[in-house]
Amino acid sequence: MRMAALACLLYTPALAEVPLVVTDIPPVHALVAQVMGNLGTPVLLLQPGADEHDFQLRPSQMQSISDAGLIVWIGPELTPWLARASQSVTVPILPLLTAPGTVTQDYTKAYSEEHGEEEHAEEEHEEEGHDAHGGTDPHAWLDPGNAALWLPLIATELAKIDPDNADTYAANAAEAAKEIAALDAELAALLAPVATKPFVTYHNAYGYFAAHYALAFDGAIADGEAAEPGAAHLVELRQLLVSQSILCVFPEAQHDPALAAQLLEGTSAKLGPALDPVGSTLPEGPGSYTVLMRGLATTIAGCLQG
Repeated sequence: MRMAALACLLYTPALAEVPLVVTDIPPVHALVAQVMGNLGTPVLLLQPGADEHDFQLRPSQMQSISDAGLIVWIGPELTPWLARASQSVTVPILPLLTAPGTVTQDYTKAYSEEHGEEEHAEEEHEEEGHDAHGGTDPHAWLDPGNAALWLPLIATELAKIDPDNADTYAANAAEAAKEIAALDAELAALLAPVATKPFVTYHNAYGYFAAHYALAFDGAIADGEAAEPGAAHLVELRQLLVSQSILCVFPEAQHDPALAAQLLEGTSAKLGPALDPVGSTLPEGPGSYTVLMRGLATTIAGCLQG
């Protein structure tokens, strides 16, 4: 009997190892973590407080990319450093921004463009050696419809490299999509009463969020990530704050709020709490996408309601 039991143990096929999955930013990491569930934990490359557009990978992170069975990321439009790093490896890659069905849009036009001063704004950026945001806005995770769409795509890619757990990935993705649908309904109800109240942010990253919830997003202080706003740009914004009913100006995590506070002096607009569109200040994990989205909605609604 003992020999038979031992033989069974010796000849039992080993369970397939769950593949290593590498992700670029916290929202993508959270979605992948939800799909993987208890089977494994994806690697998050972007470190807390780091700039998603300009990040220096450590040797250990380069090794994770080489060892990965799958890379899930937004795409080179957001994290070009991962595009460069992945060129030297043969790893399946899922770029979410260009995934079939993803809702994409160009960057929200700044207030200067909306007021017929687009040419002037472009000249100003050229003079200062900076490029204004243009083309497709990569912050597509701020539309919860996209996040829900990506979940089964992630499950499908995981199933290709780990077919033994395909059913689990699919079930986890379906459950996570239900949670996002419930979150979306919650946030829509929270934001509906303030949908017509205009606001300005530091960074032009909230077009998807504003479009999805029909918010009156009226532009940004800085169009580019690294570009400091020019003097003419700030004068135009100051005039907008004085002449129009902008209720709130939101600074951003990792950026000094002093400039936003200075612009508000002598106006009726309020300085809101700092926003964090990438969740760089949040603990990583499967729940961070919900925390990120609820935090944005609560912060924006709280300032606009006051």
